[in-house]
Order: sequence, then C-alpha cells, then structure tokens
Amino acid sequence: MLTKKKRDAPAEKALAARKRVKSATEVLAEVNKLAVILKGNTAVARTLNGLQLPQAFREVVEKGADAVLDEVESAIYQAAVSILNGDGFTYDIPSRGRANQQYIPELDRIVLKDSKAPRTFASVKTCRSAVITTRILQLVHELCKKRIHVTKRDLFYTDVKLFEEQNNSDSILDDVACMLGCTRSSLHVVASEKGVVVGDLRFREDGDEIDCQKMGVGGKAIPPNVDKVDGIRSNALFILLVEKDAAFMRLAEDRFYRTYPCIIMTAKGQPDVASRLFLRRLKEVLKIPVLALVDSDPYGLRILSVYMKGSMNMSYDSSNLTTPDIKWLGVRPSDLDRFNIPEQCRLPMTDEDIKTGKKLMEEDFIMANPEWVKELEIMTRTKVKAEIQALSSFGFQYLSEVYLPLKLQEGDWI
Repeated sequence: MLTKKKRDAPAEKALAARKRVKSATEVLAEVNKLAVILKGNTAVARTLNGLQLPQAFREVVEKGADAVLDEVESAIYQAAVSILNGDGFTYDIPSRGRANQQYIPELDRIVLKDSKAPRTFASVKTCRSAVITTRILQLVHELCKKRIHVTKRDLFYTDVKLFEEQNNSDSILDDVACMLGCTRSSLHVVASEKGVVVGDLRFREDGDEIDCQKMGVGGKAIPPNVDKVDGIRSNALFILLVEKDAAFMRLAEDRFYRTYPCIIMTAKGQPDVASRLFLRRLKEVLKIPVLALVDSDPYGLRILSVYMKGSMNMSYDSSNLTTPDIKWLGVRPSDLDRFNIPEQCRLPMTDEDIKTGKKLMEEDFIMANPEWVKELEIMTRTKVKAEIQALSSFGFQYLSEVYLPLKLQEGDWI
C-alpha cells in the first residue's frame, strides 16, 4: 500500500511545474523564434517534376467542372473505342495498392507510381467494379453539369443495391479521381463535416465572413468545400493541431487562444480530406508553425503521419493534402515520466499496439527523424501508453494552464 508521502509526490511535482510557467510573452518566445525561421525560409518547394526521378509518378491537380466533364467524356470515349477495336469494355485504372506507392525523402511524403491495370467488364474478377466505375462516372458527370455538390453518403444512396457498401463507392470514387487526374473534391463529392476550428482566424466561406473567435466553445465546422474558402487572415503565432475532440473542447472553453494567440483545430481522430486540405491552406497562407498534440500511443503518431506524409489510400493526391513540417509537441512517451503522470493513468500496450509501434519505426519517414525513433523506442520498451486526458489527473485545466505553456516555453517539440 502506498504511503501518504508517495501518494502526494505527483501532486507536489505538478504544483512545482505550475510555478515554472512564466508570463505569456516569455512562454511564446521560442514559438516566435520558430515562426521567424519559418517566414525567413524562401526556398522554393520541390516538386516531383523538379526532382527528375527515373520512375514515373502520378499526381492530380484541382480541376474546374468543365475540365472534369471533358475528362469523364474522354474516359467513356476511350472505353467505346476499346469496344469497337474488339478489345472489350475496359478502363485503364491507376494502381493504388501499397506496392505501387513510394516515400520520396526529398519531398517528405508518399507518392503514387504511374502504373495502371485494366478493369474489364468481360472479366469475372473485375466485372462488378467496371460497372460501379461507369455508374460513378455518370453521377460525377451529372454533378459537374449541374454545378452542385453532394456528400459521399449521398452518392452511395443513389444506387445502394449496386454499391452494397459505402466502402465500395468510396474506393472507386478515389479510382475515378486518380484516373481523371483531378483531386477528389474536383468531382463535386465531399465528405460530411467532421473537423472544427477555433481561435484567431477569420476567412470568407462562399462569400460569408467567418470569425472563429465568435463561434463559441464548439468552434466552426471546417467547410467540406475548402475551395470556397478565401480571404484567410490571422494574428496567430501558431496552429495547434489536436487529435481529439475532448482536448479541443477543453482548450476552446479555457480560451487558450486568447492567452497564447493561436488557431486550434481537430479532425476528431483520423483526419478527413477537408481537414487536411484546410490545414495545408492555413499553413501556406499564414506561414506559421503547426504544433501537434496527440495521444502517446502508436495510433496518435499514425494520425500525425497522415497529416504530414499522406495516406496510402490517397497517395495520388499527397501534394495537395500533406503538411510536411508539423512539429510533434506532445504527448510524447518521454513526457510520462517528465510530467510525473500517475501509474493509474498509464495504460499497458496491447500486442497489437506494440506491433504497430515497431512497424512505425520501420517507416522511411520515421527513420529520417532520430528524435521520433527515440520516442517510439521508449514506448515499445516500456510497453506503456497514455491519452491526452491523463493530464487531467492533476486538474481539468492542467493541459491549458501548465502542460502546453511549459512545452511552448521550453520549445519542446521535435
């Protein structure tokens, strides 16, 4: 049984940490230095074409409705030509499998190799997917012609018996975007609103003026049509990217962004396309640092990697969806002892957790960052994980009043 002295030790250390927090100006000194470095970096962003690699890769670009209409009609025309030539009803679909993806260190993101596979109606293996592809092309043509947008769920319900599951229509929608050489948003199909943002940020959304400091503690939903966002303005010093909604709500309610001028956003877990596009747009326009707050477990780091390097599923659009230079602020495995997180708030890693952590250490982009490797080694060695909410053991506002200010004050990000 723990003695009273041992039970009180974490609380006493938490109180000592609270006393180390300086004024807001002093807390933000290191953030200001990082921002100056970032704004002073005038290097031109590297591109795949600029690297002149021997392997051909496939990337997509944003296209207007008329351009997408032309691409859809061209795809159907090519299918008709294939039939007339006696080769049958076939589409040439870019291969999006893992084996066809590659991490490019110079770009610090995942890209898609330019390799195609036939999707033939006459084949038992690909017949159904060829039919779904045709139906998706028809629906996209209708949307672009009418200049309207629908959600992926709406698209699924246009032909439930054919699609059977939304995963089927979602996957082939990505195939179609890749085949037509355009971003998925160019197809006028968007995901339902998921991400939210709050803080020192103002912008226009389809002509309406939005002030994210006047949206209450729930924040402003990130628009599914990010292409309708313009006029972005802010006096924020950094963007705080938060993994979970619970931490976002705590920071929003505490008005963290008023004491430490920032923009706080979350996609409530695995990031959706709109949140990734929005973050990249903010970073490009405002040119301020992005600091990430995620759980101290392999999945928190996996989520962060999707923002930074891209996802396997949408590697064809990584140039538009990734924000490579995000700094990992916390919660890091080394923070658990450093901030004296109580044992009862630490969770044992499962075998699957440990396996995921070890796989992460084998990823090229992880190996390129020794500090990340070091943190993952601590995690897999101790076999312990913790959520952001573990910080609440010292008080519900410890996150906003002590942990984050100290991390910012010390420039403790990697």
